[in-house]
Amino acid sequence: MKAKSGFTLVEILIVVVILGILAAIVIPQFTNASQEAKLSALKSNLQTVRAQIQLFKIQHEDQSPTVADFVTQMTGGPDANGIGPYLERVPKNPFTNDNAVGAWDSGSSWELEEAAGRFRAGDDGTTLDQVHKDL
Repeated sequence: MKAKSGFTLVEILIVVVILGILAAIVIPQFTNASQEAKLSALKSNLQTVRAQIQLFKIQHEDQSPTVADFVTQMTGGPDANGIGPYLERVPKNPFTNDNAVGAWDSGSSWELEEAAGRFRAGDDGTTLDQVHKDL
């Protein structure tokens, strides 16, 4: 008589349980990395846009770009004085996947306070307060 070769049901179940445990440990690591990557991209975008807004203010006698014309003022070709553009395009907010610019507390992807020239990421329901404090 020849012995049957192969795995028993119990052996297969043990392997499946072990793989499930390993997956439960590893998967949260990747989701956390994704969130950290979004935060890093957001910080980088904020630094870039804020620096270009400061350059705009320096070259325009301390006047900030306006909400209504932000995209044109920041991405348009050189003006009559040969100044600009400041940005190739308005970057997308990695949390909202949108690049709309609105007034302060408008809920837009990006928010601009014209009077002070402050620029921040809009909150899509996630708490971005720490990001704004860091920069």
